[in-house]
Amino acid sequence: MPEPLKVLVADDHHLFREGVVKVVSSHSDFTLVAQAANGKDALTHLRTLRPDIALLDVEMPELDGIGVTRAAYKEALPVHIIILTMYKEAAYFNTAFDLGVRGYLLKDAAIGGDLLQALLAVAKGEYYISPPISHLLVERANRWKELSAKVPSLASLTPAGKKILRLLAGNITSKQIGERLGISTRGVENHRSHIARKLDLHGHNRLLQFAIEHKQEL
Repeated sequence: MPEPLKVLVADDHHLFREGVVKVVSSHSDFTLVAQAANGKDALTHLRTLRPDIALLDVEMPELDGIGVTRAAYKEALPVHIIILTMYKEAAYFNTAFDLGVRGYLLKDAAIGGDLLQALLAVAKGEYYISPPISHLLVERANRWKELSAKVPSLASLTPAGKKILRLLAGNITSKQIGERLGISTRGVENHRSHIARKLDLHGHNRLLQFAIEHKQEL
Protein backbone atom coordinates (compact mmCIF):
# COMPACT_ATOMS: atom_id res chain seq x y z
CA MET A 1 0.00 0.00 0.00
CA PRO A 2 1.33 3.48 -0.81
CA GLU A 3 2.21 5.81 2.02
CA PRO A 4 -0.46 8.40 2.89
CA LEU A 5 0.19 11.83 1.42
CA LYS A 6 1.38 14.39 3.95
CA VAL A 7 -0.89 17.42 4.32
CA LEU A 8 -0.36 20.83 5.91
CA VAL A 9 -3.36 22.94 6.94
CA ALA A 10 -2.90 26.71 7.42
CA ASP A 11 -5.79 28.97 8.41
CA ASP A 12 -6.05 31.61 11.13
CA HIS A 13 -9.68 30.80 11.96
CA HIS A 14 -9.47 28.09 14.61
CA LEU A 15 -12.89 26.51 14.14
CA PHE A 16 -12.62 26.38 10.37
CA ARG A 17 -9.09 24.97 10.60
CA GLU A 18 -10.29 22.24 12.96
CA GLY A 19 -13.01 21.33 10.47
CA VAL A 20 -10.46 21.03 7.68
CA VAL A 21 -8.17 18.95 9.89
CA LYS A 22 -11.05 16.59 10.65
CA VAL A 23 -11.70 16.01 6.95
CA VAL A 24 -8.02 15.41 6.20
CA SER A 25 -7.64 13.00 9.12
CA SER A 26 -10.76 11.04 8.16
CA HIS A 27 -9.30 9.62 4.93
CA SER A 28 -6.62 6.94 4.88
CA ASP A 29 -4.94 8.45 1.79
CA PHE A 30 -3.85 11.48 3.80
CA THR A 31 -2.03 12.20 7.02
CA LEU A 32 -1.88 15.57 8.75
CA VAL A 33 1.71 16.63 9.42
CA ALA A 34 1.15 20.14 10.78
CA GLN A 35 -1.26 23.00 11.35
CA ALA A 36 -0.51 26.72 11.21
CA ALA A 37 -2.43 29.85 12.15
CA ASN A 38 -0.28 32.25 10.11
CA GLY A 39 1.64 32.28 6.87
CA LYS A 40 5.08 32.53 8.45
CA ASP A 41 4.62 29.27 10.37
CA ALA A 42 3.07 27.66 7.29
CA LEU A 43 6.15 28.45 5.22
CA THR A 44 8.42 27.11 7.95
CA HIS A 45 6.47 23.83 7.95
CA LEU A 46 6.68 23.65 4.15
CA ARG A 47 10.45 23.97 4.35
CA THR A 48 11.04 21.51 7.18
CA LEU A 49 8.30 18.88 6.85
CA ARG A 50 7.98 18.84 3.05
CA PRO A 51 4.24 18.02 2.85
CA ASP A 52 2.85 16.74 -0.43
CA ILE A 53 -0.20 19.02 -0.28
CA ALA A 54 -0.75 22.33 1.51
CA LEU A 55 -4.18 23.83 2.19
CA LEU A 56 -3.62 27.57 2.57
CA ASP A 57 -6.04 30.29 3.58
CA VAL A 58 -5.72 33.27 1.26
CA GLU A 59 -5.84 35.72 4.19
CA MET A 60 -3.53 35.00 7.14
CA PRO A 61 -1.46 37.13 9.53
CA GLU A 62 2.24 37.78 8.83
CA LEU A 63 2.15 36.25 5.34
CA ASP A 64 -0.94 35.55 3.27
CA GLY A 65 -1.61 32.39 1.29
CA ILE A 66 -0.48 33.95 -1.99
CA GLY A 67 2.78 35.03 -0.36
CA VAL A 68 3.36 31.53 1.00
CA THR A 69 2.63 30.07 -2.44
CA ARG A 70 5.03 32.48 -4.13
CA ALA A 71 7.82 31.67 -1.67
CA ALA A 72 7.23 27.91 -1.92
CA TYR A 73 7.44 27.85 -5.69
CA LYS A 74 10.38 30.25 -5.75
CA GLU A 75 12.25 27.80 -3.53
CA ALA A 76 11.04 24.86 -5.65
CA LEU A 77 9.49 23.13 -2.64
CA PRO A 78 7.84 19.87 -3.74
CA VAL A 79 4.28 20.71 -2.72
CA HIS A 80 0.90 21.02 -4.43
CA ILE A 81 -1.06 23.98 -3.08
CA ILE A 82 -4.81 24.33 -2.67
CA ILE A 83 -6.03 27.83 -1.86
CA LEU A 84 -8.91 28.25 0.61
CA THR A 85 -10.82 31.48 0.11
CA MET A 86 -14.05 33.42 0.36
CA TYR A 87 -13.21 35.37 -2.81
CA LYS A 88 -15.10 34.59 -6.02
CA GLU A 89 -13.59 37.45 -8.03
CA ALA A 90 -11.62 36.63 -11.16
CA ALA A 91 -8.63 38.75 -10.06
CA TYR A 92 -7.86 36.56 -7.04
CA PHE A 93 -8.48 33.41 -9.05
CA ASN A 94 -6.16 34.48 -11.86
CA THR A 95 -3.38 35.48 -9.47
CA ALA A 96 -3.51 32.11 -7.75
CA PHE A 97 -3.39 30.12 -10.98
CA ASP A 98 -0.70 32.34 -12.46
CA LEU A 99 1.44 31.26 -9.51
CA GLY A 100 0.76 27.58 -10.15
CA VAL A 101 -1.73 26.44 -7.50
CA ARG A 102 -3.47 23.11 -8.08
CA GLY A 103 -6.77 23.95 -6.42
CA TYR A 104 -9.00 26.93 -5.63
CA LEU A 105 -11.60 26.08 -3.02
CA LEU A 106 -14.39 28.23 -1.66
CA LYS A 107 -14.54 28.02 2.12
CA ASP A 108 -18.32 27.91 2.31
CA ALA A 109 -18.32 24.64 0.34
CA ALA A 110 -15.10 23.09 1.65
CA ILE A 111 -16.36 21.19 4.66
CA GLY A 112 -19.49 20.12 2.79
CA GLY A 113 -17.60 17.74 0.53
CA ASP A 114 -15.54 19.89 -1.83
CA LEU A 115 -12.45 19.61 0.35
CA LEU A 116 -12.13 15.84 0.09
CA GLN A 117 -12.81 15.96 -3.64
CA ALA A 118 -10.10 18.60 -4.03
CA LEU A 119 -7.58 16.56 -2.06
CA LEU A 120 -8.29 13.40 -4.05
CA ALA A 121 -8.07 15.26 -7.37
CA VAL A 122 -4.78 16.95 -6.53
CA ALA A 123 -3.39 13.66 -5.18
CA LYS A 124 -3.96 12.22 -8.68
CA GLY A 125 -2.15 15.12 -10.32
CA GLU A 126 -5.33 16.89 -11.38
CA TYR A 127 -6.67 20.38 -10.71
CA TYR A 128 -9.74 21.26 -8.67
CA ILE A 129 -11.91 24.36 -8.67
CA SER A 130 -15.06 24.74 -6.60
CA PRO A 131 -18.01 24.17 -8.98
CA PRO A 132 -19.66 27.58 -8.30
CA ILE A 133 -16.61 29.32 -9.77
CA SER A 134 -15.52 26.81 -12.42
CA HIS A 135 -16.82 29.24 -15.02
CA LEU A 136 -13.88 31.52 -14.21
CA LEU A 137 -11.46 29.05 -15.78
CA VAL A 138 -13.60 28.69 -18.91
CA GLU A 139 -14.05 32.44 -19.19
CA ARG A 140 -10.32 32.97 -18.74
CA ALA A 141 -9.54 30.54 -21.56
CA ASN A 142 -12.23 31.95 -23.87
CA ARG A 143 -11.12 35.55 -23.42
CA TRP A 144 -7.54 34.63 -24.21
CA LYS A 145 -8.68 32.67 -27.28
CA GLU A 146 -10.67 35.63 -28.59
CA LEU A 147 -7.79 38.04 -28.09
CA SER A 148 -5.34 35.60 -29.70
CA ALA A 149 -7.53 35.55 -32.80
CA LYS A 150 -7.17 39.33 -33.00
CA VAL A 151 -3.47 39.34 -32.08
CA PRO A 152 -1.98 36.06 -33.44
CA SER A 153 1.49 36.87 -32.10
CA LEU A 154 0.20 36.21 -28.56
CA ALA A 155 0.59 32.52 -29.35
CA SER A 156 4.36 32.99 -29.40
CA LEU A 157 4.52 34.08 -25.75
CA THR A 158 6.01 31.75 -23.19
CA PRO A 159 3.98 30.80 -20.07
CA ALA A 160 6.08 33.29 -18.10
CA GLY A 161 5.39 35.97 -20.70
CA LYS A 162 1.64 35.36 -20.45
CA LYS A 163 1.77 35.65 -16.66
CA ILE A 164 3.68 38.93 -16.82
CA LEU A 165 1.31 40.35 -19.42
CA ARG A 166 -1.66 39.52 -17.17
CA LEU A 167 0.04 41.12 -14.18
CA LEU A 168 0.87 44.22 -16.21
CA ALA A 169 -2.85 44.60 -16.84
CA GLY A 170 -3.16 45.38 -13.14
CA ASN A 171 -0.90 48.42 -13.70
CA ILE A 172 1.74 47.30 -11.20
CA THR A 173 5.47 47.89 -11.42
CA SER A 174 8.16 45.50 -12.61
CA LYS A 175 9.41 45.31 -9.03
CA GLN A 176 5.97 44.25 -7.78
CA ILE A 177 5.65 41.69 -10.57
CA GLY A 178 9.06 40.30 -9.67
CA GLU A 179 8.03 39.94 -6.05
CA ARG A 180 4.86 38.10 -7.04
CA LEU A 181 6.65 35.69 -9.37
CA GLY A 182 9.88 35.35 -7.41
CA ILE A 183 12.18 36.79 -10.07
CA SER A 184 14.35 39.90 -10.21
CA THR A 185 13.15 43.27 -11.45
CA ARG A 186 15.72 43.04 -14.21
CA GLY A 187 14.32 39.64 -15.18
CA VAL A 188 10.85 41.16 -15.47
CA GLU A 189 12.18 44.01 -17.58
CA ASN A 190 13.85 41.51 -19.92
CA HIS A 191 10.56 39.62 -20.24
CA ARG A 192 8.75 42.87 -20.97
CA SER A 193 11.18 43.69 -23.77
CA HIS A 194 10.76 40.24 -25.33
CA ILE A 195 6.96 40.46 -25.08
CA ALA A 196 6.86 43.91 -26.67
CA ARG A 197 9.09 42.75 -29.50
CA LYS A 198 6.96 39.66 -30.18
CA LEU A 199 3.77 41.73 -30.16
CA ASP A 200 5.38 44.43 -32.31
CA LEU A 201 4.68 47.12 -29.71
CA HIS A 202 7.04 50.08 -29.77
CA GLY A 203 7.49 52.88 -27.28
CA HIS A 204 8.25 52.85 -23.56
CA ASN A 205 4.66 52.49 -22.32
CA ARG A 206 3.02 50.79 -25.29
CA LEU A 207 3.12 47.30 -23.76
CA LEU A 208 1.57 48.59 -20.54
CA GLN A 209 -1.13 50.37 -22.54
CA PHE A 210 -1.86 47.17 -24.48
CA ALA A 211 -2.17 45.13 -21.26
CA ILE A 212 -4.49 47.64 -19.62
CA GLU A 213 -6.64 48.02 -22.75
CA HIS A 214 -7.11 44.24 -22.90
CA LYS A 215 -7.29 43.52 -19.18
CA GLN A 216 -10.60 41.69 -19.46
CA GLU A 217 -9.33 39.39 -22.19
CA LEU A 218 -6.08 38.56 -20.39
